[in-house]
Amino acid sequence: MRLKIEHRTVYRYAIPVTLQAQRLVLTPRDDAELTTLSRSLRCEPEANILWTVDVFGNQIATASFSDATDALAITSEVEVEHRAPEWPVFAIDPGAHGYPFAYTLDDMVDLGALAQPDWLTSGAEAVGAWARGFVLGPQTDTLSLLKDLNAGMLDSIVYRVRDEEGTQSPAETLTLGSGSCRDIAALFIEAVRHLGMGARAVSGYLVDPDQPADDAGSTHAWAQVYLPGAGWITFDPTHRRVGSRHLVPVAFARFNRQIMPVTGGYLGDADAFLSMEVSVRIRLL
Repeated sequence: MRLKIEHRTVYRYAIPVTLQAQRLVLTPRDDAELTTLSRSLRCEPEANILWTVDVFGNQIATASFSDATDALAITSEVEVEHRAPEWPVFAIDPGAHGYPFAYTLDDMVDLGALAQPDWLTSGAEAVGAWARGFVLGPQTDTLSLLKDLNAGMLDSIVYRVRDEEGTQSPAETLTLGSGSCRDIAALFIEAVRHLGMGARAVSGYLVDPDQPADDAGSTHAWAQVYLPGAGWITFDPTHRRVGSRHLVPVAFARFNRQIMPVTGGYLGDADAFLSMEVSVRIRLL
């Protein structure tokens, strides 16, 4: 597929405010399955944009503004070539076919915090117990276990659109029995870490070819799990899918909060903020 993605965020204020620097994570991550053909990033009012790369290798744009304004519009446009297969085959190392398995020492060191549960967050023990409930016996197939977890989450968690900022804790999502895509992905990631495997959060775009041509996508959050031999395998528990066929990754991190598309604030009256609007248009070219 060749896709054009337009992501537009608009903030409105009751009176002119002074904008603080805005951190923008909007540039797709190129890999064997994805190539960025063109990209542009515009801000209204005009901004000075500084490009950097974070510790995860994500492209980060920092937009700085000089004039007060009563509105801020951020528009990202990219064209990508998407080659992910519908039914991927994973060449998992024979030593990792059966669960539990052991990473090499190098892998364990390099995965670091990506393979460690967040014990500092309340309810971590409950999440670990819930995750272990998917293990069918002392020896089971690793990929089958991950697929069961990916497909079985929606038996316990109901998807709901949530406009509030931030991500629920995994334990909170379990207790409430509902969450947004980022909440469901965060619970999946934490469950995988409790099972002793490395996992990372992914943000990007969902491509839905069943929607009208000018409305075929949205922002989305999902997960990847590291298995020796196969590398990082994509799991989308919100849609019970495995593989990247319907996904365009923008950024990877330990937690969702590290890769929100737009973060920033303003200096002024707290009541000055009126609204935020986000639109994503994805067209198949």
